[in-house]
Amino acid sequence: MVQELERLRTKTPFPETAPAAYPVFYRTYSRRLDNGQRESWYDVCDRTLGGLVELGKLTADEADLVQRMQRELKALPSGRWLWVGGTEWSKEQKNFSGAYNCTSTNVVDWRSFGLMMDLAMMGCGTGAVLEPKYIDQLPVIRNRLSITMAGAVGVTPADQRREETEVTIDGNRVEIRVGDSRNGWVMSYQKILELSSNEYFTGDVEVIVDLSDIRPAGEKLKGFGGMANPVKLPELYGRCAKILNGANGRQLNSLECCLLIDEAAACVVAGNIRRSAGMRQFDSQDQLATNAKDNLWQQDAEGNWRIDPERDALRMANHTRVFHTKPSLAEMTDAVRKQFYSGEGAIQWAGEAERRAQGKGRYGLNPCGEILGQNFHCNLSEIHLNQLDPKNLQEQEDAFRAGGIAVAALLNHQFIEPRYQQSRLEDPIVGVSFTGLFDFFVRAFGVDWLHWWEAGRPDTMQGLELKAKEQEYLSRWKTIVHEAVWAYCDRHHIPRPNRCTTVQPAGTKSLLSGASSGWHPPKAQRFIRRITFRRDDPVAKACIDYGYSVIPSQSDKDEHGNLLNDPFDPRCTEWLVEMPVEVPWANLPGADEVAIEQFSALAQFDFYMQVQKHYTAHNTSATIEFRENEIEPLAQRIHQALENDEGYISSALLARFDDLQTFPRLPFEPIDKARYEELCREVIARRTNENFHVALESYDAGELIEAGPAGCDSDKCLLPEKQPG
Repeated sequence: MVQELERLRTKTPFPETAPAAYPVFYRTYSRRLDNGQRESWYDVCDRTLGGLVELGKLTADEADLVQRMQRELKALPSGRWLWVGGTEWSKEQKNFSGAYNCTSTNVVDWRSFGLMMDLAMMGCGTGAVLEPKYIDQLPVIRNRLSITMAGAVGVTPADQRREETEVTIDGNRVEIRVGDSRNGWVMSYQKILELSSNEYFTGDVEVIVDLSDIRPAGEKLKGFGGMANPVKLPELYGRCAKILNGANGRQLNSLECCLLIDEAAACVVAGNIRRSAGMRQFDSQDQLATNAKDNLWQQDAEGNWRIDPERDALRMANHTRVFHTKPSLAEMTDAVRKQFYSGEGAIQWAGEAERRAQGKGRYGLNPCGEILGQNFHCNLSEIHLNQLDPKNLQEQEDAFRAGGIAVAALLNHQFIEPRYQQSRLEDPIVGVSFTGLFDFFVRAFGVDWLHWWEAGRPDTMQGLELKAKEQEYLSRWKTIVHEAVWAYCDRHHIPRPNRCTTVQPAGTKSLLSGASSGWHPPKAQRFIRRITFRRDDPVAKACIDYGYSVIPSQSDKDEHGNLLNDPFDPRCTEWLVEMPVEVPWANLPGADEVAIEQFSALAQFDFYMQVQKHYTAHNTSATIEFRENEIEPLAQRIHQALENDEGYISSALLARFDDLQTFPRLPFEPIDKARYEELCREVIARRTNENFHVALESYDAGELIEAGPAGCDSDKCLLPEKQPG
């Protein structure tokens, strides 16, 4: 009986068409139980539901609905809530932000910088608005700082460490003893910024930073989970002082502000696997910001490419130019061209953002650009449309209602920081997103819909009929969400959010059900999906027992610069787990004839605008892939959408990687049916354990290194950065 209960506990609903679900779930969302075991999917469902019921005071019917939809992978809470929801840590007011995917902050004072480091340390994506009207409120830099490091990390015994940062000032000499806590790190960083403008000092300021109380790398982080990794903390203070000293006698410019934020973010991430995400918004006329990432890669005397070490931290965030008047066609074309060649140069039309958000200044963006607001926190739920039957309207209503209830429950949080609490009262924000829309519509409309896409989604009689059917689904779902959220808010006397729907990139959570990300088409009908792990990670070892192949990552090379091939080579530091993937509709008659990778940029934009107009009340996160010959037509179409007030705000544009040899071992590698079936046979032949959970427990010892999902995980973040040559 006990064995049968354990078998049921470790059984998961992950479909066979989602081979990445096991490694992603156990790497990203499964916490350690008190008995040392990892949580199963049902353990996570129970923990997160318990947190929502307690916080949101859900009725029995609401709780039953949310539980059923989550267990069946039809409606999931945010990735951050999957990690921290229901934990004791999440119930402390100082940690409330850790439950949110994303935030945006207007940078007006030194506290803004500290807040964003604090948010990043809790796993939140951080947006920062760095326009002159905000950063001009920062004080003038008047003191030159000289940093000396004293006391190595980990020197103080654990029971004698200070948790809070202590500052001692003696004339022009300042000693900062950094506390061993999140707040300790944050306040030490913020203090460096404050010292640069403090009028108390009469000359250069000597700053001694003592890190002896900081726990060493690899020590457990209680409550939040994961491991300490202060490897970049000793560098942070000197790098910040150098930026501040360069602005002595004046206020910081936008690029210097950006660097200060991103240096802290790089310190938090500290490693090869990204655990943070950022958005930096600049005024459209700010040329310094516009060109901030130009020539980020530089060539040395031997011809080797390297990243400019002074600007390396800029890679921590996406940059967006904010237009408060509509850009001209020439400006739009230049922006599209720049994004093709560098991946940078995105623009945002603030007018439409403020119209949708119903307030001046409410154009702040989260890292992936799907949420609009000002000094906000946003919690997102996600509907997995690939798990829903297009003919079952009740099932669809249940899923979207569950998503609305899950996000509304977090509106009960009261934030300590006044600017965030004020924003919550004036403009409460939630977001119900979906993923797998493309899969859903293939199932609803058949292969004819795919052929219409292949033709460019033209406005023929058939095309107009299909668009009307798309609109019917999208509009209905939007109505269900708003009604569910508003009903909850009215019953609990909470101000209603005026916009409740959005579409996020949905990179990681989509893998749990095998959905095509967000609204986007999949990369192909069949492909190899590669996921990065640290070498010898227990989850990766379980993947080997489950039959998946493991190879070294792109960053592991020999002394001649050649990629390593043996994952057990001593020089290998990261593994890529390879899984053959087939979309659920790949075997529909005629589906293989459609070349998804050839879908035009204008067809993608057309579908994106369907979602933007008929479902999304915030913004729709989009990565539109395009080729060089599509630069001008795409620029013209985006400009037309702006001129005609069609609802366009912003999107990411990404050059297509047609030559897969340009970047070997990409996260996605298209394959044909024969290769897919061959790889599946090899997986089965290698498999030594049919139960992934059991396979994992045979390797699982010690503490979890990861601490939940990043605030943003779009496909754009997964692809390698372009570099010259």
